[in-house]
Amino acid sequence: MARKYRVTLIPGDGVGPEVSAVACRCIEATGVSIEWEVHNAGAEVAERVGTPLPDDVVESIRRNGLALKGPVTTPVGKGFRSVNVALRHALDLFACVRPCKSYRGVRSPYEGIDLVVVRENSEDLYAGIEFQHDTPEAREIIAAIERLQPKKIRRDSGISIKPISVSASRRIVQYAFDYARRYRRRKVTAVHKANIMKHTDGLFLDTARAVAEENGVKVVRHPDGQVTYQGGEVEFDDRIVDNMAMQLVQKPELYDVLVLPNLYGDIVSDLCAGLVGGLGVAPGANIGEKAAVFEATHGSAPKYKGLNKVNPTAVILSGVLMLRHIGETAAADRLENAVAAVIAEGKYVTYDLKADRNDPSAVGTREMGEAIIRAVLGVRC
Repeated sequence: MARKYRVTLIPGDGVGPEVSAVACRCIEATGVSIEWEVHNAGAEVAERVGTPLPDDVVESIRRNGLALKGPVTTPVGKGFRSVNVALRHALDLFACVRPCKSYRGVRSPYEGIDLVVVRENSEDLYAGIEFQHDTPEAREIIAAIERLQPKKIRRDSGISIKPISVSASRRIVQYAFDYARRYRRRKVTAVHKANIMKHTDGLFLDTARAVAEENGVKVVRHPDGQVTYQGGEVEFDDRIVDNMAMQLVQKPELYDVLVLPNLYGDIVSDLCAGLVGGLGVAPGANIGEKAAVFEATHGSAPKYKGLNKVNPTAVILSGVLMLRHIGETAAADRLENAVAAVIAEGKYVTYDLKADRNDPSAVGTREMGEAIIRAVLGVRC
């Protein structure tokens, strides 16, 4: 008897409900049995209940261990930093996984891109430890810092604190190696700015090297201070983040799985999405030890709400990631192949996937989803 999965569905707001509905139908077309438990979050919910992330949403994900999430809008100026960040912290979703893969038919100057960005989710500058300028707290922090080291800080500075720990760095780098082995990837690259930030990014790099050694990589430290890496079932190397950005533009084929602290991971994942055609084809997953939330990288695009216009690919591919996460590999492959086939044919795709964005033959969100379902089922148009 086939297993039935209970999954929290957060439709989102803006275009979220449209793309989420299409994604659910495409996932169901694979034959995997899913019971959707619907809970709402975002700006529209906040207007009714006073918070964009009601407790029942978090409790549902904690109970089910799985969620598919549409894009949500965080209210502006309401004291709530981000629904996405809040979910990650509440559920300890420490790993943000964003595959960036080329699909034939998507407009891009690059071909054959197949990268995975593994981003640490819990700390770094996104930990939210900030002090507004010209407040007693900011002045106290500035005074304390100046007592502890000689550099002076301008009195009108806002302050953000960047914590990077051994434990979180170890966990995310080990996750990257485990991911590489599970999905038969060849190499993990740690990305950092250790040449400047010795005690934060330097700690991240030192920890990554230690984890690499534990995973069979020989770390060779040369007398001139250079470090090289040899062997390992999964290879390892490291890159300074600004050089990494240039390398990705010049020769992305050299890289495979990238593991990064929080801020760099956010930036580099958008760069990699740009290599494959943009956020419209960029899925994502936020994964912890007890729960996982799958969501598109793009936002809620409220100006397109209700227009049946937005590309649903990123949320559908996030569903593919969810299916793989729960071990439904054959279903995941069928769905991804169906998405690829529809995009490659170029007949039933949204405006952004046409060679000319004003092409009158472009179809809507629902119609593209229906074409993908037909492809999953093997029905010829």
